[in-house]
Amino acid sequence: MTRLATPQICTMTELREPQKVFDRAGGQPVAILKNSALVGYLVPAEAVGKVDHTPITREELLAHLAATRDAVQPVLDYLKDK
Repeated sequence: MTRLATPQICTMTELREPQKVFDRAGGQPVAILKNSALVGYLVPAEAVGKVDHTPITREELLAHLAATRDAVQPVLDYLKDK
């Protein structure tokens, strides 16, 4: 038996009206069940907190890619042959 990480649950059918699920959850994550089996979790934005969605510039993106290149290079090399 799977232990759920939240007491809030909903079925796949209830997801036809997601606003009702969000309202009933009161800002808490909701476990989604299908045939009594856990499928996943629905996490309302207020459960995560304020997220800053400010766009970055092209220069900032290139700087980030350059700074993380050493960490991702082995993955890029592996994927090159696929």
